[in-house]
Amino acid sequence: MDGNGRRSVYKWEHRQRQAKQEMQTDNRFLDDLAKVASGALGSVSGVKHEVEVRIQQQLERLLARMNLVPREEFDAMKAVAQAAREAQIKLEARVATLEARLAAEDAIAAANLADVPPQDSESARP
Repeated sequence: MDGNGRRSVYKWEHRQRQAKQEMQTDNRFLDDLAKVASGALGSVSGVKHEVEVRIQQQLERLLARMNLVPREEFDAMKAVAQAAREAQIKLEARVATLEARLAAEDAIAAANLADVPPQDSESARP
């Protein structure tokens, strides 16, 4: 029994060593695979950044060629246009008031002329 017991223990230890070697081989393979994958992800991240920068540059060039106005300048001109429109409305109201006053003064002057009797040139002579 001692002989068989030793052999079975030997076989068991041998199997354990083989399993560890296989696991170590698998682990090395997985470690290498993980290193390659992380390197690829780092490269992809770099490529992504470079693509974003290139796209942004192209868009800026395209917008520059389109002669677009910057937002700040647009907002400033919009404020100027609104102020001019408000001033125009006030001036239109003022002109309307002045025209009404002039029409009233013309009517009063016409009425005053109608009330004054016409003077004869013969009766005015002595």
